[in-house]
Amino acid sequence: MTKIIAYDTTLRDGAQREGVSLSLEDKLHIAQRLDEFGIDYIEGGFLGSNPKDAAFFSACASGRLTLKHAQIVAFGLPARKGSAPQDDPALQQLAECAAPVITIVGKASERQVEQVLQISGVENLRMIFESIQYLKNKGKRVFFDAEHFFDGYLENTQYAYEVLIAAEEAGAEFIVLADTNGGMLPHQIQEITQETIYALNTLEEPVALGIHAHNDSGCAVANSVQAVLAGVSMVQGTINGYGERVGNADLLTIIANLELKLGYETVGAMRLLQLTKLSRYVADTMNVAQDAFAPYVGESAFTHKGGMHVSAETRLTDAYQHIDPAKVGNFTHIVMSELAGRAAFKVKAHELGIAVPEVSEDKQTAILERIKKREAQGYSYEAADASLALLIQGELGSLPRYFSLESFRVITERRPDGAKATEATIKIHVGDERFIATAEGNGPVSALDKALRAAITRFYPQVDQLKLQDFKVRVIDGSYGSSSVTRVVIETSGGEASWGTVGVNENIIEASWDALVDAIVYGLMKGL
Repeated sequence: MTKIIAYDTTLRDGAQREGVSLSLEDKLHIAQRLDEFGIDYIEGGFLGSNPKDAAFFSACASGRLTLKHAQIVAFGLPARKGSAPQDDPALQQLAECAAPVITIVGKASERQVEQVLQISGVENLRMIFESIQYLKNKGKRVFFDAEHFFDGYLENTQYAYEVLIAAEEAGAEFIVLADTNGGMLPHQIQEITQETIYALNTLEEPVALGIHAHNDSGCAVANSVQAVLAGVSMVQGTINGYGERVGNADLLTIIANLELKLGYETVGAMRLLQLTKLSRYVADTMNVAQDAFAPYVGESAFTHKGGMHVSAETRLTDAYQHIDPAKVGNFTHIVMSELAGRAAFKVKAHELGIAVPEVSEDKQTAILERIKKREAQGYSYEAADASLALLIQGELGSLPRYFSLESFRVITERRPDGAKATEATIKIHVGDERFIATAEGNGPVSALDKALRAAITRFYPQVDQLKLQDFKVRVIDGSYGSSSVTRVVIETSGGEASWGTVGVNENIIEASWDALVDAIVYGLMKGL
């Protein structure tokens, strides 16, 4: 089975999507999940372009990110025109960073070189060759992204080849052919890639090739697959196809196609089971609405509605499905099918560690209807399994009652000198005792969190081990302006475990409180 290298650039190219801003913690968490999924190379960012990417590589150097499989890659530019690599601060930073692999991007289009960089083609070749050679001499593994390669090939094939040869002779381990503008069609990718492989095979030491496709013509996934069929051994892409303009090639769809349709090896069948979870985790972390209709991983990717399709699916599970959705961690959903709903409920409950075999079908159906009703109100449990587990156990009557709220009040004060203060007061009952606690915090959620902990710590000292890691707010329907319903998702950790909770309300503080309480209750229930 032929191995295809999976190279993820979500943290760099994917983060260029309009409206996306990843924190350092976001980047570290995504990198950890990519490693667990089996991605071979994770491009951490454009070192030297912004402080956040520099902080990511510093965090890697300090040991905050521990990877078992993947290699971290730093992305950068060749030396500036007229300068030697050793005199270029950005290249020195790349040479000294914690990443063992460096990807250098250089233009393979002579027209772009002359009109955008405003240098000669010869100078461009020098910059690429010397920069790669410099990094190799510093002990780095170096990949080369040939920017605008396919456009450059059509404009001046000979010069495009000269760029690749310069990178190969300098010691690049992989040369990646980039459809930077995303305008190529599959037949063009296949023909040009095949011709390029044939041309480079005349070199004394032929270099391995990769593909980096953008989706401006809607063909990024198809173009990447065609390049693999033509002979490349590395595929670059982003999770869910995130990226600038209309995005990059969706690495998840490519991996599924290569593994399930064409017999290539990428992450392996066992890790492929996490495909859907990874897609939804990254979407939530980026605070982007998950595409319900995305291939393989979308919530509706294996949904059937009414009539002939439903009837067929009850008799032959692949009647209208191209694969078994379980292979990618998804499942079949038949709209308005009580039987399919209960089956899905049982699978999810088992995943959450909740035993339901003894629960009557009527009760299962009632719980499922409750879940559906809440989802219609705006709840989303894809990144909030803890809230879903609490809902199910509450409906089953097995949810412990650690405390109950009487009331809370939040006051935010802004003074004339610009100073700000937020204070929360809660009245709460633990058993037969009533407590009032007040705390100040950095915003209403922080103040409520501190006040709640102050009230219950004497009974549940383990709450000190529960740490709020992330907090995200999403407007569900923006048509009502400031009166719109908001969804708050909180990620909490305790020991080595972490979990997500969700709250939905027109009032953002109410939504935050609900998610916060779920986070604490789940931690207590699990003994974390």
